[in-house]
Amino acid sequence: QVQLVESGGGLVQPGGSLTLSCAASGSDFSLRVMGWYRQGPGKQREWVAQISSYGSTNYADSVKGRFTISRHSTKNTAYLQMNSLKPEDTAVYYCYINHMGDRYWGQGTQVTVSS
Repeated sequence: QVQLVESGGGLVQPGGSLTLSCAASGSDFSLRVMGWYRQGPGKQREWVAQISSYGSTNYADSVKGRFTISRHSTKNTAYLQMNSLKPEDTAVYYCYINHMGDRYWGQGTQVTVSS
């Protein structure tokens, strides 16, 4: 059974930083794409970033230059380093993994950027 567990969310002031983690279990995911979406209050879910098994990364324009996605393949863990946070980054952040033709999701972790 595939499970994803996110952690690292919280309250941070504008300009601050947070690092989110996503731990995957239930299989070997070293060859799978992992990524993050987010959903802000009253907004649609928005894709944020993605990383391939080879370390190739892609980012939404809204976070490019501020967020960095990485992974520790042997630990089946993905990270999202978020710098220079803005109030509009406030959202529930969801980790996902593409595995065997399906996409699996974590439960989400809340990030609030406010003074």
